Amino acid sequence: MSSNTQQSASERALLVHLYFSQQPDAEDVEEFSPLARAIGVEVVDLLTIPCREPQPKYVMGSGKAEEIQQMVKALNINVVFINHVVSPSQERNLSRLWECQVLDRTGLILAIFAKRARTYEGKLQVELAQLKHLSTRLVRGWTHLERQKGGIGLRGGPGETQLEVDRRLLRERIKYLTARLKSVRKAREQSRRSRNRAEALTVSLVGYTNAGKSTLFNALTGAMVLSADQLFATLDPTVRRMHIPQIGTVVLIDTVGFIRELPHDLVEAFRATLEETQLADLLLHVVDASDPQITEKQQAVQIVLEQIDADKVPQLLVYNKIDKISVPEHIDRDAQGLPYRVWVSSVTQQGIDLLQQAISELLSQEHITLTLHLPASKGRIRAQLYAEHAVLSETITEEGEWQLEVRLPLGVLERLFADNGKTWEAYRFNLEE
Repeated sequence: MSSNTQQSASERALLVHLYFSQQPDAEDVEEFSPLARAIGVEVVDLLTIPCREPQPKYVMGSGKAEEIQQMVKALNINVVFINHVVSPSQERNLSRLWECQVLDRTGLILAIFAKRARTYEGKLQVELAQLKHLSTRLVRGWTHLERQKGGIGLRGGPGETQLEVDRRLLRERIKYLTARLKSVRKAREQSRRSRNRAEALTVSLVGYTNAGKSTLFNALTGAMVLSADQLFATLDPTVRRMHIPQIGTVVLIDTVGFIRELPHDLVEAFRATLEETQLADLLLHVVDASDPQITEKQQAVQIVLEQIDADKVPQLLVYNKIDKISVPEHIDRDAQGLPYRVWVSSVTQQGIDLLQQAISELLSQEHITLTLHLPASKGRIRAQLYAEHAVLSETITEEGEWQLEVRLPLGVLERLFADNGKTWEAYRFNLEE
C-alpha cells in the first residue's frame, strides 16, 4: 500500500518515535498520536526508542527492529508510523521485516492531506506532493520487480524496463499536474487583480494547525467552514468578505494550518495558495493560548512564513481559546499604542469585537476620513458608499443635498467617482488630517 492510500478506521497502527538526543522531544511525542489519529486509524501503542545514530538498514538497530516485528505480529498491526525521516531503502527493509505498511512522518502528513483535500486545486496540490515523494522511492522498491531480474550479462532485464516505465509515467503525471496548477495560479492571479482594482484590503489567517483558525473565520464572517478539534481539519483555502468598523468591506482568507517540519514538497505544492498570505495587507496569526508549547509553535509558523516570503507582512497575534484558561478578553499594545496581540475565544465570541477594533486600527492607515456634499442626482454614489460600509454619518442640508461623513480607502473613493464621471474632489466639503 503506497503512501497516498487513505487509511480505514479498522486499521491498527503502532507509533514509533525515534530520538537521537539525551531525552525525547516531549512536544514531538505529544503531537505524534493526534497526527496518526487524523488519518482515521486505531492507535494501539506508542514506542519511544533512543538511538545513538541512524542505522543504514533499519534506521534503528537490528535488535530493536526485530523486537518490534514480534509486537506487530502479536498485536495484529496493519501499519507502523515512524516519527522520523526514513529513506526509501529503510522503509522497504522495515516493510519486509514487519510484513506491514511503514510510513515516516512525511508520508503520514501527505496521507492526511490526501484525505482532507476537497477542492480541485487542493487535490492537485496534494497529488503533486505525493508523486514527488513517491518518485524518490521507486529505486528497486517494488517487490514485483525482484522476480524479473535478468541473468548474466543483463543489468536488470524486464525488471529494469518496468522500473523505467514507472518513472516515465510518474514524470508525465508530475508534468501534467504542474501545468494544471499553473492554470489555477493564473485564475487566482486574475481574482487577486480584481480585488486590487476594487481596492479591497486582504486579511489572511495563519497559524499552527488546530489553533482554531476556522472557528475564528466563522465567527468573523458568519461562514460555515468546517471546524473540528483535529489536525488539518481544514485544508483548502476559503475566501469570504467581512465588515470591519471604520474600514468597510475586507476580504478574509482562511489557509491551511502549519506544522513543524512541514514536508518541503507540500510547501512547494501549496505555494500558489500561500501567495495569498504573502500578498495580504495583514496577517492574523492565530495561537492556541491554552497550548503549553505556545512559543515553539509560534516559531514553527514563523519558519514557514519565511519559507514563503510572507514574514515581512504586518502581523496581529490572536491568542485564541481563552475560555480554556480563564483569561479575560483584552488588547495588548506596543510602545506606539498600536495593538499587537488580542485575547479572544472564537467559540464563546469573547473578544471578537476587540479583534475587529484592532484590525480596524492596523488597517486605518490606508484610509481617509472626509465629508462629501452630494446632490440628489448622485444617489448612486451614495448607495455605493453605503455598500462599502463607508458612511459614518449623514445629514440632509436645506438645499436637499446629502452631507456624508465617510471613511474608506483612497483607491475605493477614486474608483467610485471615476465610474460616475467626476473626481471626488469636486464633492469634497472638508478633508480631515
